[in-house]
Amino acid sequence: MSDAEADALLVREAQAGSRAAFDMLVLKYQRRVERLLSRSVHDPADVADLCQEAFLSAYRALPAFRGESAFYTWIYRIAINAAKRHRARQRPLEPLDDEGTFGTGATPSDDATPESLLASRQLARELDEAVESLAEDQRRALLLREVDGLSYEEIADLLACPAGTVRSRIFRAREAVAARLRPLLGARGGRRW
Repeated sequence: MSDAEADALLVREAQAGSRAAFDMLVLKYQRRVERLLSRSVHDPADVADLCQEAFLSAYRALPAFRGESAFYTWIYRIAINAAKRHRARQRPLEPLDDEGTFGTGATPSDDATPESLLASRQLARELDEAVESLAEDQRRALLLREVDGLSYEEIADLLACPAGTVRSRIFRAREAVAARLRPLLGARGGRRW
C-alpha cells in the first residue's frame, strides 16, 4: 500500500468517526506542518498553537474533504492560511531571532575562530535576507525543494501549478539568492557560487 493510499484509508476511517485514524494522520504530519509554519512564524509557542489550530480546522472540515488532493496537500494549505492570518495580526513583524536570522541551528565547533564565526553569521544573515526578499511563490517553492526535499511534482501538487512553473520559480529563486551571496563568497562571472 502506498503512502497516499494509506492516507486515503485513514481519512475515510476518520470521516466515519474514528478518532484514532485522525490521530494517526496528526502523528504522521505534525512535524512537517510545524516545520512549514516555523518558516513564517518564528515564535515556537505560536508555531505549536498554529499547528494545533490547523489540525483542529482540518478535523472540523474533514466531512467536506473529498480526497481530490493528498491529505498533506490539504493540511498544508490549511496551515499556510493559518500562518497568513497570524502574520496579518502580528504586524509589524518581530525579529526572527537574536541575530535577526532564521538561524542555522548549528553550534560552533571547538576550533572555530571569532572571524569564522562572524563570517558564518554574516553569511547566514545574508542568506536569510535573500530568501525573505524573494517573491512569496519563489520562496515557498525553493523552501519546499531545499528544506523539505520534495520533488518538483510534489511541489506542483502542493502549490497547484504545473511542474514547469515550479522549476522556473526555483531557478529564479536560486539565481536571486546566488546574486546576493556572490560578494560574500568571492564568486565571479557566470559561476553561481
